[in-house]
Amino acid sequence: MTGNGAAAPRPAAAHEALLALFEDRGYARVEPPVLQPVEPFLELSGEDIRRRIFITQDGAGAELCLRPEYTIPVGRHHRAVADGRAADYSYLGPVFRLRAAEPDEFHQAGIESIGRTDVPAADAEILGLALDGLDRLGRRDHQVRLGDMGLITALLDALNVQPAAKRRTLRAVAAGRSLDEIAAPVAVDAAHAGLLSAIQGQDPQGVRAFVEDVLAIAGISRVGGRTAGEIAERFLAKAAAHAEGGAGLGPKAREVLDAYLALTGDPDAAALAARDLARRAGLDDPRLEAALALFEERNGFIAARGLPLERFVFTGSFARNLDYYTGFIFEVAEEGAKPLVGGGRYDGLLQHLGSQDALPAVGCSFWLERLEGVR
Repeated sequence: MTGNGAAAPRPAAAHEALLALFEDRGYARVEPPVLQPVEPFLELSGEDIRRRIFITQDGAGAELCLRPEYTIPVGRHHRAVADGRAADYSYLGPVFRLRAAEPDEFHQAGIESIGRTDVPAADAEILGLALDGLDRLGRRDHQVRLGDMGLITALLDALNVQPAAKRRTLRAVAAGRSLDEIAAPVAVDAAHAGLLSAIQGQDPQGVRAFVEDVLAIAGISRVGGRTAGEIAERFLAKAAAHAEGGAGLGPKAREVLDAYLALTGDPDAAALAARDLARRAGLDDPRLEAALALFEERNGFIAARGLPLERFVFTGSFARNLDYYTGFIFEVAEEGAKPLVGGGRYDGLLQHLGSQDALPAVGCSFWLERLEGVR
């Protein structure tokens, strides 16, 4: 399916060679079903994907969607065949998203490593395989950008930012939005205080179903361009903020966070700058120390693979618009162009999908349509 009704082109032969590279490195090929339960994508994906998925229903009325990306389907596959164990996967196939002026069906390839506890080494391996894959496709003139959602999270924890404000901050950073909306406390109309108290702490799926039912009774499908699920999420966020007295980012937290988001440079220099920022802000917190140590150790593993760390750029404000990322993130692009490959760490995803434990996991995907001309 595409925007003009034509079928998406099949991947080039070189793309199969890319998959062969991954399989040679021990990443077994899998092909999760194209039809997937919609709930994980509504709960765990970023705003961009939530707005663009294709939704349908099965015979029993359960909502399904056409696979908009591979990470969640591969995670569900892992739960079914190897839950609690370590395994590495590769994939190549179509994904489906509503996109303006671009095909709605396009191909992606990628890898996912689930369950490895040697976190910095696994991060470096995924980045190295991403670059090896581009090299296999003849793409060597590119720029590598790194970020770390785990370091931002640890910084917010060290600053004692309240949970609701923390979630709003991470969402804003991931979506590239201004922090001005988080700096101020959340204003709650007294008329809505009872509703917010009632839904505080409730199951997100139940709140979403409630909002969908209310809108359906009123004959409304969208409000201000937002779906019922997005409206439910806003209600839940406001309920959490209401429970915390409407807390936002305090002046010190905003100052420190702005300074961190402004950091840019090669990863070793950025690690030193982040440590200096923590020292100057008086942040003596074991969670932040662990995140900084992981950052530095990862840099060491990247350099040990022979990758030119000094040519990579770490940016404090860099984020990928997917809510499930919890740590290291990266994108590789040619100058002035959209990313060719991107990925990162998502240690909480498997537990959200039903695993008993929060298995460590990291992966990346290639945008094959942006590699046109490869044969």
